[in-house]
Amino acid sequence: MTTPRVGFCGIGRMGEPMTRRLLAAGHDVAVWNRSTAKLAALLDAGAIACVTPQALGECVDIALLCLGDGKAVEDVVFGEHGLVHAATPPRFIVDHSTLSPALTRHLAGRWTQATGSVWIDAPVSGGTGGAEAGTLAIMAGGPANAIETVTPVLRAFSSRVTRMGDIGAGQTTKLANQAIVATTLAGLAEAFVLAKRSGIDTAAVPSALQGGWADSVLMQTLWPRMVAPPDFATGTVRVILKDLDAIAELAHTSATVQRVLPEVRRLLKDAVDRGMADLDLSQVFRIGEAESAPHA
Repeated sequence: MTTPRVGFCGIGRMGEPMTRRLLAAGHDVAVWNRSTAKLAALLDAGAIACVTPQALGECVDIALLCLGDGKAVEDVVFGEHGLVHAATPPRFIVDHSTLSPALTRHLAGRWTQATGSVWIDAPVSGGTGGAEAGTLAIMAGGPANAIETVTPVLRAFSSRVTRMGDIGAGQTTKLANQAIVATTLAGLAEAFVLAKRSGIDTAAVPSALQGGWADSVLMQTLWPRMVAPPDFATGTVRVILKDLDAIAELAHTSATVQRVLPEVRRLLKDAVDRGMADLDLSQVFRIGEAESAPHA
């Protein structure tokens, strides 16, 4: 398969720039999205629209998915007009969505049993900026030879593809990634409110801490958005809470005691309850800003 035909299902915040990178790399790309309005710009850039996932599956060797949750993945693959119903299904499904490892293994088993084709779980990290720049980190689970085969395609929007093990290993790694992101986010939010209430110039903090132990991509990315809220969310509270729910499931099945993440999960649930579900992640600091600790 020297020049694989590529399809992309899920043209959202991540899927759109990932597809643009594929087109820029010279790939012929078929696309499907539940909302066809989001496809117009990609069609202008050379993508080919398909009316159903099934239609897309019939004209590609590799189907890439980047969908919101497990139900969306199951619908696109196994629904009434899903990929599984293609006369000649894709040789590979590469799922960039973030799901629980258990659900991934279940869906992969169904797919392989029905089609004989390969499922690779390949969640990504790096946000929309990484997708646009082609520097996403991909953590993959699945057969080594299959991951090696699809890697040249994935390199259109990633700087690194790492096989972490068998099916589900990519998702497990992504959940570890999200655990770090969520706890760091909570720490940044509390530090921001502490600095602001204490009269510190909050805008100067990322520069002041750059290169120190507290510095990170998240510090340099999220803190400025706390100082000046972004017009558009690049990652939402709703999505990170969904990932923390998957982490809680994995912790339960692996008998892992967690002390910090349950508190962060409660913080994010509180944010959702306050109507912040679709706000940028950085805005969770507003909860702390609105509260005052009781004086002794």
